[in-house]
Amino acid sequence: MRGAVRKFGNSTGIIIPKPLLSAFGANAGDHVSLTMEAGRIVIERLDADPRAGWAEDAARLAEAGDDGLVWPDFANEGDQDLTW
Repeated sequence: MRGAVRKFGNSTGIIIPKPLLSAFGANAGDHVSLTMEAGRIVIERLDADPRAGWAEDAARLAEAGDDGLVWPDFANEGDQDLTW
């Protein structure tokens, strides 16, 4: 399947035919991720809410006791001289 880069106002774009969108489960208005891999543009459909499931995962980590800081708190040189 071939396409063309077209002018859309001050921008340019490529119209993706419906069969290609359907092949990876995307619809008009969906959010996608665009990356470059080996000289090719890769388009991936994103979930509607990129933070979906975060609350459940945080609760699961807390319940398992695995929600501690990965990096300990650390100070900068001269912090003890600061007046707040």
